[in-house]
Amino acid sequence: MVGWGPVAFEGTMSIRFQNRTSFRMDRLIHERVHDPYKRKSKLPEQTVCPNCRAVFKEGRWQWADSWPIDAHKQTCQACHRANDGYPAGIVTVTGSFAVSRRAEILNLARHQEQQENREHPLHRIMNIEEKPDSIVIKTTDIHLPRAIGEALHHAYKGNLDLRYTEESYFIEVKWSREQ
Repeated sequence: MVGWGPVAFEGTMSIRFQNRTSFRMDRLIHERVHDPYKRKSKLPEQTVCPNCRAVFKEGRWQWADSWPIDAHKQTCQACHRANDGYPAGIVTVTGSFAVSRRAEILNLARHQEQQENREHPLHRIMNIEEKPDSIVIKTTDIHLPRAIGEALHHAYKGNLDLRYTEESYFIEVKWSREQ
């Protein structure tokens, strides 16, 4: 059967109508950002992460004092990423200033994590690698690295570089300062 229907072209956001012999709805929508940890379907209300005890209710993950005994159990994206060792963001701190003030910088990063984590349980630091000439902080989301980088820049000035990967859910933040 010949009919008119929309055709999406790869790499563009425009849609053009073209005479076609078949019409496939599954080719109309192309995922712009690929996050392998994002759920394809909504979780049932009162889902609890067995690892961190965050609760999915009212459409989002949040901290709760209690939950029903028969609540559905599902690992949250942050715990899943941490278990797999697959960060969504990386903050790299370099420079002689950073090396000399390592403890202050780590305290600032942990403070940013605590502030973010109160409202957003999925925003966490996964791992901190302390190297002789740098500090590498890996996180479970893309918002916390930006917050850490901006806090470093606000507190100590220096050079801040933010790089988002358009196709995937990932951010790389680099902050540096020499004495």
